[in-house]
Amino acid sequence: MATTEALPRGGLPNETTAAESQGSAPVLPAAAVRRVVFDTNVLVSLFVFADSRFAPLRRKLESGAWQALTNDACFGEFRRVLAYPMFKLDNDAQRAALAAYDACVTRHMAPAAANIVDLPRCRDRDDQKFLELARDAGADWLVSADKDLLRLARRDRLRGLFRILGPEAALQDL
Repeated sequence: MATTEALPRGGLPNETTAAESQGSAPVLPAAAVRRVVFDTNVLVSLFVFADSRFAPLRRKLESGAWQALTNDACFGEFRRVLAYPMFKLDNDAQRAALAAYDACVTRHMAPAAANIVDLPRCRDRDDQKFLELARDAGADWLVSADKDLLRLARRDRLRGLFRILGPEAALQDL
């Protein structure tokens, strides 16, 4: 799993290339990589159920077209959920799901407190960490199937920070 400090929106660090230092124009990538936070229910669909209708989202991650973002709290929740009896995953299956996600996710370190923008409060406190990660990591999207998080998206209080959308809406934007 890669580790990153908070990068400017769009994911490009403030670096000067040799060409720029000689007065040439900066070389920019052809297309910006979409920075995405997935909540746990979507991760289960992507990394446990191989026949998921959301498989195209996983391909975006694995191809590098999208950059998945996580932190210790969100990754830890995914690990815990994989052990739930309802999924009937043995240790090998749990490790395989974690390893597949770990191979295509970037771990984000929290910014200094001075950079924090207030967020709306989730009814379910366990969902707040996904909002905070999306804000702190400069995500473009938070993809969730959670009704409370999707309800926040309709309130328009996150304009200018990131979008919350369901996996179906994310599929439509492919």
